[in-house]
Amino acid sequence: MDLYPAIDLRAGRCVRLHQGDYAQETVYGDDPVAQAQAFADAGAGWIHVVDLDAARTGRPENRAVVAAIASAVDVPVQTGGGVRSVEAAEELFSAGVERVVIGTAALTDPDLVRTLAQDHRVAVGLDAKSGEVATDGWLVGSGRTVLNVARSFADVGVDAFVVTDIARDGTLAGPDIVGLTEVLAATPVDVIASGGVGTMADLTDLDRIEADGRRLSGVIAGKAIYEGHVDVAAAVKLLERAS
Repeated sequence: MDLYPAIDLRAGRCVRLHQGDYAQETVYGDDPVAQAQAFADAGAGWIHVVDLDAARTGRPENRAVVAAIASAVDVPVQTGGGVRSVEAAEELFSAGVERVVIGTAALTDPDLVRTLAQDHRVAVGLDAKSGEVATDGWLVGSGRTVLNVARSFADVGVDAFVVTDIARDGTLAGPDIVGLTEVLAATPVDVIASGGVGTMADLTDLDRIEADGRRLSGVIAGKAIYEGHVDVAAAVKLLERAS
């Protein structure tokens, strides 16, 4: 299982939201590029970047920062937030992003996912409140369940599902083990866990999840890293030993 240290961008800064609430923001730094380099230097195999401004508005508010991160590190970058057209995705790929995460547009324009997945590495973001997938920066309910959406994209060639429990995100309260196990069992696509990681023990618990002989492919951690509960270098070694 790979560790994906997270860089959430708002107005060009590294921030974290509590349960996806834009009014509950903590700023952790003004230099996202340096932060990405530090994560890569600590041994992270991926960097996960989210444009929070674009997630809410659909406009590429922080695209230049995302491009700068991708060019500054020698590990693959996965990014999402406001990717709602082929053109938006192509600009990110051209900037050096390895995998693009599509959330809102996966619900409103599923053909976009199918088109991009033919030639690019695409993940579908499944951000859920009480099992319902949310869109538009986690502000709008879609009326569809995580499992329903996951199954609808199971055979279109997507790289992974990024599954986030919004109620746990930024809380350090622990991941949704039951929900993640259900998604892993429902589809053959790789599953990346996001939301709630607060300790090194949480990473061990996630690494133990298994369904039909399959395990999670990755875990995204943000606040736990920034607040010193999870050390990137130690976490990478822990997950390497467990694999």
